[in-house]
Amino acid sequence: MKKVNITSLGCSKNLVDSEVLAGQLKKRKYTFTENAPEADIIIINTCGFIESAKNESLQAIFEAIKIKDDYKNKQIYVTGCLSQRYKEQLQHEIPEIDAVFGTEDYRNILKTLGDNHFNAENLYQLRSQLTPKHFAFIKISEGCNHTCSFCAIPGIRGKHRSRTIEDILKEAEVLAANGVREILIVSQDTSYYGKDLYGKQKIIELLCELANTKLFEWIRPLYWYPTNFPIEFISLINRIDSIVPYIDMPIQHASDKVLKLMRRAETNLRLKKMFKKFREIRPDIALRTTLILGHPGETADDFNLLLDFLQEIQFDRVGTFTYSDEDGTHAFNLPDKVSRKVAETRRSRLMELQQEISAEKNKSLVNTIQKVIIDSYNTSEQNYIGRTYRDAPEVDNEVLISNHSVDPELIGTFHNILIKDYSEYELYGEFK
Repeated sequence: MKKVNITSLGCSKNLVDSEVLAGQLKKRKYTFTENAPEADIIIINTCGFIESAKNESLQAIFEAIKIKDDYKNKQIYVTGCLSQRYKEQLQHEIPEIDAVFGTEDYRNILKTLGDNHFNAENLYQLRSQLTPKHFAFIKISEGCNHTCSFCAIPGIRGKHRSRTIEDILKEAEVLAANGVREILIVSQDTSYYGKDLYGKQKIIELLCELANTKLFEWIRPLYWYPTNFPIEFISLINRIDSIVPYIDMPIQHASDKVLKLMRRAETNLRLKKMFKKFREIRPDIALRTTLILGHPGETADDFNLLLDFLQEIQFDRVGTFTYSDEDGTHAFNLPDKVSRKVAETRRSRLMELQQEISAEKNKSLVNTIQKVIIDSYNTSEQNYIGRTYRDAPEVDNEVLISNHSVDPELIGTFHNILIKDYSEYELYGEFK
């Protein structure tokens, strides 16, 4: 039977697509290998969001081509956002690729492999996890209805399309049966969930249904959009322990002028009021956001206003990007471009401030006991690596727990950890 190697690039939503494809291939008795030279078929699920992601995807394609040159009789399939956006260019400019597909193009991938009997039912229930078995992402919708100036995703993924609550719950049952203890809810706009399908927002109902199953220790929704955010979510986390007090809400900027240029509906004042309200209702809530530096029209005054905003709100976690000029987006034709050098300088300054904020927050946790999920063990450092409720996997802080011997049974379990020390982005602890 043929062996397949899958490289999944970009966001967690893309990872779910890779897992769905892997599940379909597994059902058809394909075997998988992490060693690409061993594979008969190399599949690269690409990202095309910003320039750096496109470059990473192209690098992965060229690495696969080199393997194909060195080890004959291999096939290279390219799928995902980059190939959805630039299918003709990839086919024309990189003829070594055997087949190019768009996003979620499972039917045509399987057809190319010789299987004409594709059944779209149970796609998500059959998925094969690529994450550690104790946590998984559940994609509740696809696409986005917003027209943010900098974002090409609506043009790639289309309009917002919610999955049914029933289908999501069936997937959750399968994941729990496979050992998942933490689920992470993902979409382009979690706040919008249900409006297209049910005529009204249904994200709170979905979260309640998931919590009522009692299947998961932690339920973590990601990617809230601020404009339609349901404030009742804060009351929900006060009532239901399994829904973690964590909000991931990309606001992109805090200058009214830049927000308007970005085609965002928020204002500095409304954002401040919202985040302060969150902390009034739930003081220990962890707040995460994502920001873009160097959007066309951003001035030094706009940037300084953003720094003031961060100093005032004191986010627990912050991710940053420098603006990427994407063809087909509204911002592509805007004047007053900011140079890459200036954007990178601003990004560095902002992250220096966030390091200070993060260090102070971590310092306040020393000598406290924190509930931690154990993700892995680092054999060279001889420590377990875990996370508190404040941290989503792969993007947030970690808890490092010294231990000279590894017990595989501890991976994926929850433990009380005494925090002994800290750095800007890590906590150091010991089993209590």
